[in-house]
Amino acid sequence: MKSIRWFLLSSFLFFWLLSLSRSVAQSRSSHNVVGPENVSFASGAETVHAVLYRPSGAGPFPAIIVIHEWWGLNDWVKQQARMFTEHGYVTLAVDLYRGQVATDPEMAHELMRALPQDRGIRYLTSAIAYIRTLPYVDPNRLGAVGWCMGGSFAMQLAIAAPSLRAVAINYGAPDTEPEQMKKIHAAILGNFGALDRGITPQDVQNFAAAMQKIGHPVDVKEYPDAGHAFQNPDNKTGYKPADTADADRRMFAFFARYLQ
Repeated sequence: MKSIRWFLLSSFLFFWLLSLSRSVAQSRSSHNVVGPENVSFASGAETVHAVLYRPSGAGPFPAIIVIHEWWGLNDWVKQQARMFTEHGYVTLAVDLYRGQVATDPEMAHELMRALPQDRGIRYLTSAIAYIRTLPYVDPNRLGAVGWCMGGSFAMQLAIAAPSLRAVAINYGAPDTEPEQMKKIHAAILGNFGALDRGITPQDVQNFAAAMQKIGHPVDVKEYPDAGHAFQNPDNKTGYKPADTADADRRMFAFFARYLQ
């Protein structure tokens, strides 16, 4: 009798694990990635450089503008761009620092301070114009995502580019000025660390309230055990793997809802 029970239990566990593995596999995207491809496009009299990834196939696919942290267009940002492409999006990771990548916080601070907001927004709106010309992109399904400084630029890009349908802001400074809020056409997702000393829970709550006041789609979440840059594993003392996995899940669901 014990052997029969053990057999039944073992069989149950086997098929449960098989079902679970299939479920996990199905939750992952099966898109093959083409890239990275180094591309360039005009922004006024300047040339902007970026890294492009796209799913294999003719498309047309939705597309996401990827905006780097204050470190610059480093390998981690490129990994994030590729991750979204694996989920079915053309991604364009824009270089706002003209080829420079910071190696320490002091250099990152200097590079960020040397980047005027109007130039950064001009580069990003030019990136939107460029990606709309690609034959495998659906120009009516565009989004943006950014982290840290890039999250702040994503917020400002939502204001400057009404063609965007979905923007994800990861611990970037939100805007609460009513007239600016009215310019936003995109749905907004925000992931923030409650322990962030630069963007407080009150800042996040004020932003969500301002968006809700004008009846605009907004979904913000604060992670109580997380501070700034909690999604980046290079942040040795502040990286939160569980919170990162949840934030990624939220972004995948958000972009699928508004862009797929």
